[in-house]
Amino acid sequence: MAQKKTLGIIGGMGPMATAYLLQLIIEMTDAKTDQEHLDVIVFDRPSVPDRTAYILDNKNPSPLPSLLATARTLEGLGAGCLCAPCVTSHYFYKELSEGVSVPFVNMLAETAAELHKYGKKKVGILATTGTVRTGLFQAALKGLGLSAVLPSEKGQALTMSIIYDEIKAGKPPSGEKLAQVTGELLSAGCDSLVLGCTELSLIKKAMALPPGCLDALEVLAKRCVTACGGALKPDCENLLT
Repeated sequence: MAQKKTLGIIGGMGPMATAYLLQLIIEMTDAKTDQEHLDVIVFDRPSVPDRTAYILDNKNPSPLPSLLATARTLEGLGAGCLCAPCVTSHYFYKELSEGVSVPFVNMLAETAAELHKYGKKKVGILATTGTVRTGLFQAALKGLGLSAVLPSEKGQALTMSIIYDEIKAGKPPSGEKLAQVTGELLSAGCDSLVLGCTELSLIKKAMALPPGCLDALEVLAKRCVTACGGALKPDCENLLT
């Protein structure tokens, strides 16, 4: 068996989402002993400046220097594959991936590929305003012939409230707010929905999601296992609800 790569995680964006990614990686790995799991280095760095704040107004501190320094630190510690469990940080994906010499898993590209594999065509996006305005998911989906549908202004405000006012603040997510946003997107004809912010992934711990949802953090966990040479559990092949 080929030697497994050590995974390096640029964490802390947010901290609970990072912890959940590690949990998902462990749960998705088909392992019967400790030794069959991946070696993982987590650099939990919540001090990284807010990604959305910078994207919406570049007078705010840029997260890139911290992200790049963290990536290089992880590579220096022996990580053979990197990831960042923060969708909005992928605004800097080109600089980050070119700033290290090891593979860097692209969560957006992998999520789009997962939806394409299952024949989805019209995808509703739940993400930060930074992710939405930069068109990160829209571009990844368009490249595979899928179209993206965004929430209304009110729906986007509700999504940001769930992310910042509730999950990042350590409060339970509002099922009522989520139902309003997902209902709006499904009524617009979406055949699938993407939880396109890793904070939203934590919603699954509190409530059931409607059919057709795909969690980008679960996609990232799945791809990290395979990219590092780990064995994936068979029931992790289809991540759609």
